[in-house]
Amino acid sequence: MEYVWWGITVILFILSFVGIVYPLIPSIVMIWGGFAVYQFLINPDGLSIWFWISMIILSIVLIAADIIANSYFVKKYGGSKTSERIAVVATIIGSFILPPFGIIIIPFLAVLITEVIIHKDTKKAAKIGFATVIGFLGGSIAKLLIQLLMIVWFILAVIF
Repeated sequence: MEYVWWGITVILFILSFVGIVYPLIPSIVMIWGGFAVYQFLINPDGLSIWFWISMIILSIVLIAADIIANSYFVKKYGGSKTSERIAVVATIIGSFILPPFGIIIIPFLAVLITEVIIHKDTKKAAKIGFATVIGFLGGSIAKLLIQLLMIVWFILAVIF
């Protein structure tokens, strides 16, 4: 039965990376699901309190990195709060319309149109649209690296 639990753990970790491309799959929940399967079904004494504290901190950083990266670039280039919200919704919708490119193209177009309506300046709207793409890519790279760190840390905690 232990092989089944390990298989589920691996699948949950893989799904956490799929969540970077498909935002409806909550990456952090998938990683924590893998940790929980190990803790409760494989080895209840395998992970230390320091592991759990570290994972909580990294989880907070993971969530903050995504929000901060997107928000920072949109604000830096003069984007509105409306554009920030539109970008989030468009990212989710784009992941289903044209995967994997929809998570870049759809938010860009949505923010571009929103900013043209708000500012009536196509050049500024295009800058803000590109800032949305940069923010998304920056946040995604940060999420990827933090998730890798969490999973490698888990593997090391299990081995040692």
